[in-house]
Amino acid sequence: MLPSSIQISGEPLSGAEVRDICRGLRDNAVRLLSLRGCRLCDRDFGRICRALAGATSLAQLNLNLGVVSSPSRIKQLAEALRTNRSIQSLFLHGSPLTDAGLALLNPALALHPALVALDLGDCMLGDEAINLICGLLPPDGAKSGLKELTLSANPGITPKGWSRLAIAVAHSSQVRVLNLDYNPLGDHVAGMLAVAVASSRTLEVLDLEGTGLTNQSAQTLLDMVENYPTALRSLVLAENSISPELQQQICDLLSEGEEEEEVAGGSGDTQEGVRGRESAAHQRGSSSWMCPSDPSSQMVLMTSGLGDSLLAETEM
Repeated sequence: MLPSSIQISGEPLSGAEVRDICRGLRDNAVRLLSLRGCRLCDRDFGRICRALAGATSLAQLNLNLGVVSSPSRIKQLAEALRTNRSIQSLFLHGSPLTDAGLALLNPALALHPALVALDLGDCMLGDEAINLICGLLPPDGAKSGLKELTLSANPGITPKGWSRLAIAVAHSSQVRVLNLDYNPLGDHVAGMLAVAVASSRTLEVLDLEGTGLTNQSAQTLLDMVENYPTALRSLVLAENSISPELQQQICDLLSEGEEEEEVAGGSGDTQEGVRGRESAAHQRGSSSWMCPSDPSSQMVLMTSGLGDSLLAETEM
């Protein structure tokens, strides 16, 4: 039997559902587990963590929107991740981790052999958390690290923290997707990020939606895209004080670069071109393709295939 997906969104979990989830994890029958916004007691959360610790088929885990709601749950999840060897994508968006919580979780994240995608958006993080996250983006050639990182809506991070992240991104040999939307970055931080993008050989998607940018930032980013060859394919600048003309110029230049790569690669898609588009399409995976669109459906089971492009890429 092929591994399945279990997706439950915004519902209280019954004892029977928790037992079914644990059984599926222990039987290695679950490839994707999404409990986005679900309500369950601490005892049942611990049962699920113990089951996922030994799961070898689980590749994507979505605990968005407050499921990991206390220090005790953070510790239980960290303990599970120290044993688990299969999870490739972990989504904790909207969890009240704070810097202290991420410090508890970080050793397990740093040592996990398979983790490539991490969503820590809206987790009440600050500069101390950024110091830990930079360790998950090791310098070029040091070791494997994250390919996709989401830090949306963490207003406690200061320009000093963002500058450290920009340096880590510039030197990372892995990261391809970086979502920083809805943080108060401003033009100064955007300038540092432009330098990071120009230095990176791998960053393909950068989301700066709603980050307090102006035409000054856009002009810097335009100069970067126009004059320096980068891997960048998608730059999101919506909900900023940037003129439509500048946004269109940047978009056109990025599109021209992608068209030139496709022509150079022949009529078929290159492997890297396909990967870039998949990353852009999946950067919102934790909220769109990970969860059921019908909130009335309690549990959805389906054969594996959802998100397989990201998983197959890692297994290559």
